[in-house]
Amino acid sequence: MDNIVIIPWEVDELTHEFFVPDYINTLAAEVLKHYSFQVKSVQVVTTKPDKGGAIWKLETNAGPKSLKLLHRRPTRSMFSLGAQKYLVEVQKARVPGIVQTNNGQEYIEAGGKLWFVAEWIEPLAPVTKDLEGAKQLCYALGEFHQLSKGYIPPSQAEIASRLAKWPKSYGKVITKMDWFRNIARAYKEMPASQSILNVVDTFQEQARKSLADLNQSSYLSLVEQGNKSWGLVHQDYGWSNGQMGPNGMWIIDLDGVAYDLPIRDLRKLISGTMADLYNWDVTWIREMIRAYHEASPLTPELYELLMIDFSLPNEFYKNIKEVVYEPELFLNETTTQLIQTIVDTDQSKWPALNEIQHDWRK
Repeated sequence: MDNIVIIPWEVDELTHEFFVPDYINTLAAEVLKHYSFQVKSVQVVTTKPDKGGAIWKLETNAGPKSLKLLHRRPTRSMFSLGAQKYLVEVQKARVPGIVQTNNGQEYIEAGGKLWFVAEWIEPLAPVTKDLEGAKQLCYALGEFHQLSKGYIPPSQAEIASRLAKWPKSYGKVITKMDWFRNIARAYKEMPASQSILNVVDTFQEQARKSLADLNQSSYLSLVEQGNKSWGLVHQDYGWSNGQMGPNGMWIIDLDGVAYDLPIRDLRKLISGTMADLYNWDVTWIREMIRAYHEASPLTPELYELLMIDFSLPNEFYKNIKEVVYEPELFLNETTTQLIQTIVDTDQSKWPALNEIQHDWRK
């Protein structure tokens, strides 16, 4: 077993959604031998076959637990596990606690990946898909950002920080727009190609302006304050990873946490919610921002960056970037309809941003 290296696996019509290769299940059984509890049952609850990760729910004599196979590099996973331990043990955050092995370790390395066991929080339930639920999510996110400040990772962990990478990520969006354009031209007979060509210039110009605004903002001075002063972003926070449980909102699945300006999480949550509404609703945006501000006060400088990050064509980029991998499959009629929905929703974004842009003036 020592020479096994976990690699991504394919899921096809012959397997099911929660399929995990046998050799990984065998490794999981070996990992569980390092814990003192007795396992009564094991159930796969989610997989990341394209990356080589999985989560199992364990019923044990010590209560329900989760077993996680982390798909990232071990040193990167050490960063997130250190953060989870800090949030639970030092900050008393509502985050699942890590169960130690028989030797007092937080994780086991097997198959070239890190595995760990955490408490399974019960009961957990998503907040309601309405404005009140959205405000609860935002307040809990603000709490999380405040509690994550001061985290110092273990010495052997790599530093996961996106704090200084905003200009590079904005530039990547601009560059990928060229790729989208070139692919659409190369596959011009495909249904969605013309739809991309109709809008890509507009979205690329939006991205260029966003980068110019970023470079003229307070961004660099905020970055200079350093990782520890800003704390961690979740990077995948939303209606499934923030849930109501014992004593309030719990935040789960911290595997991707990294140092960054906190409003990146808030921007993703709000813009994703507006996409679900098919409309940028000023009332929702203002109330979500206010709820976050109650838990984690926003400065005018952070608010300015939130507005700039909103202005990036985030939904178009997020939904179209897959075209790079399989153009023949991606450029179909469904994508044509998706682009139209994104364009229609984007029309309501600009009046909304204009209305709220001065809400946090000095």
